[in-house]
Amino acid sequence: MRRFLMVVLSLALASPAHAWGPEGHRITGAIADANLSGLARAQVHLLLGSEDLAQAATWPDEMKSDPDPFWQKQASPWHYVTVKGDDYVASDAPPEGDAMTALARFTATLRDPSAPIEQRRMALRFIVHIIGDLHQPLHAGAGTDRGGNTVQVTWFGKPTNLHSVWDSALIEQQGLSYSEYAGWLARAITPAQVVAWNQRDPHVWIRESVALRKTIYPTDPALSWSYAYQHRPEIEDRLKRAGVRIAAYLNAVFDTAP
Repeated sequence: MRRFLMVVLSLALASPAHAWGPEGHRITGAIADANLSGLARAQVHLLLGSEDLAQAATWPDEMKSDPDPFWQKQASPWHYVTVKGDDYVASDAPPEGDAMTALARFTATLRDPSAPIEQRRMALRFIVHIIGDLHQPLHAGAGTDRGGNTVQVTWFGKPTNLHSVWDSALIEQQGLSYSEYAGWLARAITPAQVVAWNQRDPHVWIRESVALRKTIYPTDPALSWSYAYQHRPEIEDRLKRAGVRIAAYLNAVFDTAP
């Protein structure tokens, strides 16, 4: 039994983590929903029906369980970028592309009224997800530790890795549902912040994530209250910015679509 548990634990630590857990992505989608323009809201409804952006935000991660080679190989790198310096360089992307190349391609599809509705629906879901991904600092990794996946830490005594702490542990520690957390964060966003964060250039998002990423590696791998106290305001700031920017991006896409 001891050996079995160790194998399970090692597999869990070795497996790649998602960018934001489901709760984090749903929070960004819910904040985005509240900031859509009337036109963008109508276009989203035409594509998704009763599905809102909080639901759409998790779909690309849920599809990672599909055994089809498209999801297991082709789409796998579309959730992150590698940034070896301070800014994104396209030549660092793998042959399959990355979050930046995928965002550009899906944006073109979403803007194309002649594209099949299933392709436009996939594009919308991926755009919502990718923008959230690019605001998670470890999804703009330096290419040395798989975005913190190989950085072993403990979270209140339980073995995990740094990526998982930022994906979900810091968020789930609050004990809130995604809708409760999104409501808390949305009410704290000021009109001035909405204006200041209205940045639709992904290079801006990535530079912010890289700057934050450089400050979150702990000197002591035993993480608990002190680490949470220091970094929760930062993770909440990234969630709020991501939500506002998803909406700003979609507003711009649909306002300029043919």
